[in-house]
Amino acid sequence: MQDGTTFRGQLFGGSSVTAEGEVVFNTGMTGYQEILTDPSYCKQIVTLTYPLIGNYGTAKQFNQSRKSFVSGLVIGELCEKPSSSSMEKTLQEFLMAEKIPCLYNVDTRALTKKIRLAGTMKGVIVSEYTSQNTINEMMALPIRKNVVDMVTTPVIYTLDAGKNPFDVVAMDFGIKRNILDTLRKLNCRVTVVPAKTSAEKILALKPDGIFLSNGPGDPKDLPTVINEVKKLLDKRPIFGICLGHQILALAMGANTYKLKFGHRGANQPVKDLRTGKVAITSQNHGYAVEEKSLAGLPLEVTHISLNDGTIEGLRHKVLPIISVQYHPEATPGPNDSVRLFVNFIDSMNLTIRG
Repeated sequence: MQDGTTFRGQLFGGSSVTAEGEVVFNTGMTGYQEILTDPSYCKQIVTLTYPLIGNYGTAKQFNQSRKSFVSGLVIGELCEKPSSSSMEKTLQEFLMAEKIPCLYNVDTRALTKKIRLAGTMKGVIVSEYTSQNTINEMMALPIRKNVVDMVTTPVIYTLDAGKNPFDVVAMDFGIKRNILDTLRKLNCRVTVVPAKTSAEKILALKPDGIFLSNGPGDPKDLPTVINEVKKLLDKRPIFGICLGHQILALAMGANTYKLKFGHRGANQPVKDLRTGKVAITSQNHGYAVEEKSLAGLPLEVTHISLNDGTIEGLRHKVLPIISVQYHPEATPGPNDSVRLFVNFIDSMNLTIRG
């Protein structure tokens, strides 16, 4: 790791395998395939805190994007005899196909405690035969910024829906398949556009609503995107998730900052300040909206994290704009948070009728 700490394990894939990226941890007990194919983990080395990984194998239907964008995987025990009725490949076969370096038999508890105390930092996965000079050279390379360019769709495409659908344009910053599936189930015809698509081109598609997706990296690395979103604020109902939530906040004049070690897991408690109810949510982000920067802005905080009090949701006081920091489509337990998508549908309905 960047501070000189070393964690040893067994390297899956051969002695020539290497990886570099920001080292983060995820506390989910399941969902390793969804994590590995979530574009929000682009250029990160992901540590899974659950001790046994790979016990139900993998299947194509659970992939969240066209390929994996993670830099590497660090786990405790790699299951050698997985079992599941839906399994198509073992995790080992999946890792080989996606060319993901994996270090296993690692003390992931110690590694997680290290990240929690010191914060996320750069790390490299290398074999024991790698020279210190090579490691120093890898460490000296800066972690890539604006990783959204690596994960966004290169072309515009449309996913159709049923009769009389709502037309939604989704700005793809690293969108997950589950989000697209949720929108389609709610009768939305979704046109997915590249991250840097202009506001004029988006409006020319005549959408009923605009969706800003999840994605990797620092939202401040996207000034062009933020500027285009500014032009859309008073044009259509807008719903933002994760990175989309942060971009919306910046577009409306708020500020964002980097968290010490982020929120990554399927067990994050979030309180809805309007109802007092708590939902257990799935999250994956390293940045948050700064609360004091909301002073004087027409924004209301709707949700907060019960772990650290950070902002988890915003609502514009006048315009039909809502956003949340977590993933309401992931439903790690109950389906409570899917209601946020329904609220987006309702806002489009009201706008069309108006």
